[in-house]
Amino acid sequence: MEKNLRLVLASTSPRRQEILSLFYKELNIIPSQISELQLASESPKDYVFRLAKDKAQDVAKNLPNSIVVGADTIVLYKNRVLGKPSSKDDARKMLELLSGNWHEVLTGVAVINTFSSKIEVDICQTQVKFSLLTKNEIDWYLETNEPFDKAGAYAIQGYGSLFVEEIEGNYLNVVGLPVPLLRKLLKKVGYDLI
Repeated sequence: MEKNLRLVLASTSPRRQEILSLFYKELNIIPSQISELQLASESPKDYVFRLAKDKAQDVAKNLPNSIVVGADTIVLYKNRVLGKPSSKDDARKMLELLSGNWHEVLTGVAVINTFSSKIEVDICQTQVKFSLLTKNEIDWYLETNEPFDKAGAYAIQGYGSLFVEEIEGNYLNVVGLPVPLLRKLLKKVGYDLI
């Protein structure tokens, strides 16, 4: 296992930075500059897979002797992608859709070893059940300002935890970085967090 390669996160997500910083104190942050628009013919799984890979490749192209991690998370309700809300009204509509229902969280994770040119990409899926929300609860949550930079308009690790009744799968996947999957991919390219 290579230990002298620097670890680079191709993301500005504070949640991903916080998770990865638990294992690697000298984490480098270099956000990718790719477009995150979904292609017309692209399935949600293909979309998160491509975005994670494109983010990592965009950053990796200028970095020798590095391990680059790219990730992208989406919330999926009845095959409809719920990204970050564009407005308060958009966030309200998303929360109304999720209210009382199960939805799926998909995170694509890509890892590139720029020294060996190895690349690994995979997807983690988690099912999440929301409680039935009242209009007052949605109003209260919108006033916290938490929903506005989160896919699906909620944060499971924040105030949004009040509304999550049940999950099936990896919790950190819903936060934005499924660590068990990340470690598996890192090992495949010759690196380990331990």
